[in-house]
Amino acid sequence: MKKIKFLFMIGILTALGLTNSIKAQDWPNLAQFQEANAALKAPTANDDRVVFMGNSITIGWINSRPEFFEGKPWINRGISGQTTPQMLVRFRQDVIDLKPKVVVLLAGTNDIAGNTGPSTLEMIMDNVKGMAEMAHANGIKVVLSSTLPAYDYPWKPGLEPAPKIIALNKMIKAYCEVTGHVYLDYFSAMVDDRGGLPKKYAADEVHPTKAGYAVMEPLVEAAIAQALIKQ
Repeated sequence: MKKIKFLFMIGILTALGLTNSIKAQDWPNLAQFQEANAALKAPTANDDRVVFMGNSITIGWINSRPEFFEGKPWINRGISGQTTPQMLVRFRQDVIDLKPKVVVLLAGTNDIAGNTGPSTLEMIMDNVKGMAEMAHANGIKVVLSSTLPAYDYPWKPGLEPAPKIIALNKMIKAYCEVTGHVYLDYFSAMVDDRGGLPKKYAADEVHPTKAGYAVMEPLVEAAIAQALIKQ
């Protein structure tokens, strides 16, 4: 009887270990939106479908301000904590296969925070360029957002991200000037004198509140409109 119980426990532990292993292998979290993507109907020619690709700042938008997305052919595909290499892996599934006219990419801060390991600004830009090139090759207009200001990261303090974000945004803007992609400048409208995001826009100085999203909304609307008229 003891032997049977022992073998039963070993079986449970093995199954749990296998389940955790399978979950751990989905590094880009492709499973997150698979069902939602499958449920989407193909857009009609008149649909100005837009996909918002990003991290917690993107998904937090639809959680904090769902009314901004209501009634619009806009799809939110943000995943909390994600870095640009993870987004690059899921870009085909969560953007290209949805056949939008425009993609709005907001990314980079989690790379600077080192969420998936050390990353240089050049590495971040390589991933941003990879996504932009994939979109362009599939006839999708590209809006590249500036990374939002951050003076410090509550989950990983002491990294001094502000100057890195400023440098990254210069690189993103320069890339847009060369390629003709739309550069969406949230940074200039939200930054404080420390190079950070003030509490009036983000309680933790990283993730926007409703007041922060209210600043971002007319800017992204204008950027999408600009992208849609580009030939």
